[in-house]
Amino acid sequence: QVRLVESGGGLVQEGGSLRLSCAASGNTFSSLAMGWFRQAPDKERELVASINPSGQSRWYPEFVKGRFTATRDNSKDILYLQMDKVKPEDTAIYYCAGARTPWFDTVVTTRSRYDSWGKGTQVTVSS
Repeated sequence: QVRLVESGGGLVQEGGSLRLSCAASGNTFSSLAMGWFRQAPDKERELVASINPSGQSRWYPEFVKGRFTATRDNSKDILYLQMDKVKPEDTAIYYCAGARTPWFDTVVTTRSRYDSWGKGTQVTVSS
């Protein structure tokens, strides 16, 4: 498994921007599909972005589409989440996670397939 450490969280005003980073250790990052999840108090953890191993394909749910952008730098083993036009309902702990895709360069949208997780970073959006 790869070790993942998120950073970049904090307090941001509604309508503002924030960029999260996820640093990976180990030599498997470029072979993993990566995801960003979030969990608000008393809510289920939900997927907000998935990016395939090569970084060429991404998936977003409707509620963040057009506002969040996931990118990755496989030369540095870093995953990013650019959050624009943030809303108070984006307040949550954000986690990065990795999923093995040994045969296909695809995104992964099934939470149970992610088996490497970071500890999360708090994002708070004030209105």
